Amino acid sequence: MELRSKLESTLTWAGLVSLIALWVPMTAVARLFDREPGLYRCGRFFRRLGRAMSKVNRAWRIRFEGTVLDNPRNPYVVVSNHLALADIPILSCVPWEMKWVAKKELLRTPLIGILMRLVGDITVRRGDRASGARALVAARQYLKQKVSVMFFPEGTRSPDGRLYAFNDGAFMLAIKTQVPVLPMVIDGSQYALPRGGWRFGTADVRVRVLAPVSTTGLKAKDTAALKEKVRGVMAQQLAAWRGVTRAHVDGLVQRTTEAHST
Repeated sequence: MELRSKLESTLTWAGLVSLIALWVPMTAVARLFDREPGLYRCGRFFRRLGRAMSKVNRAWRIRFEGTVLDNPRNPYVVVSNHLALADIPILSCVPWEMKWVAKKELLRTPLIGILMRLVGDITVRRGDRASGARALVAARQYLKQKVSVMFFPEGTRSPDGRLYAFNDGAFMLAIKTQVPVLPMVIDGSQYALPRGGWRFGTADVRVRVLAPVSTTGLKAKDTAALKEKVRGVMAQQLAAWRGVTRAHVDGLVQRTTEAHST
């Protein structure tokens, strides 16, 4: 069983690397013919790589549910929880383009960095406030061009599958541009590619697009309330899927409880 698992993961990685290598020249061609400032069609072509990658890995079963967007060119500030590296190709399967706000280190990933540059994804250096400010300016420009932007507001992957504190950036941006926030929730991907390992696991992954949260009329002072409202509905969805109370999926509640018990 151990040998079979290693062999299957090795073959899957070979297939994924081949797909990525194939996608680079095709995305470059798509970029040449995409005259839109927001590179919507080029980006949309790149995201199809996520669907192809998901199909290569037969150990993943992925279900999408929830809100269907009437017009994907109505821009949203999209936010999702973050459980594993597998989240990126899986969430790329949604049927609309969105520019991803990602850590700058990803640009150094062979081939992936090239693809991100070709489609105009946004990178940010963690802990660098100036870099974060530039990322928000770039995101605002994409929203003006009717292209959604995608954030992992926790800033990094959850260490234990629970939901942790959200950063303000995505919610400040949504209020400033008066663009709705579109929450997405993913679960099961933590087993698809376990943290710190290279072998793929069998995983039933669920993704739900929740109802958009309006920012109409909100001001900068409402950022914290908006952030907690969105985080609340996402936590509730995770809890419902797992059959537990919200407190069990809320990393901040658990952290407080553990601190009080010591």
